[in-house]
Amino acid sequence: MAKETTPKIVLERTYNVPLRKEWLKVPKYKRAKKAITALKQFLIKHMKSDNIKIGKYLNEAIWQRGMRNPPHHIKINAIKDDKGLVKAELIGKPIKEVAKKPEAKEEKKKETKPAEKNEEKKEEAKAEEKNVKEKKEEKVKEEKPAQKEETKPKEEEKEKKPEKVPTAAELAAKKE
Repeated sequence: MAKETTPKIVLERTYNVPLRKEWLKVPKYKRAKKAITALKQFLIKHMKSDNIKIGKYLNEAIWQRGMRNPPHHIKINAIKDDKGLVKAELIGKPIKEVAKKPEAKEEKKKETKPAEKNEEKKEEAKAEEKNVKEKKEEKVKEEKPAQKEETKPKEEEKEKKPEKVPTAAELAAKKE
């Protein structure tokens, strides 16, 4: 494999980016999104590159007060490397290098595992279906005797005629 060299810094600048003019143009519930796009447009214009990466701390600073209330302006450090990549981060925060993982190894692993996983998932699904069917059958068996027991007392109550409760007029007539 060829050795990967770290990109050289071509340009490093500090900006105070005005965001208010842009996010006032959209509804309240879209303001933070518009602030991010305004920041990217500002960097594209001033750093002369379309490849922009916004850092974690900068993103959190814009979204900190919620979607409806982003900051009016924000101070950033922007670094452009020799490949044209522009990384922006909040002033005073470190700019982290994104480590690239070897993709060839991951692809090989993905090719072998899905076949095994599919078989395992099918077996698990079959086992779960059997368990569900067994539980349903048990519930049905348990419910049927319970229903019969409930109906018997109701029939007995119907056979027993309730005693007639005397009305107030009948009670008054008996007293006389």
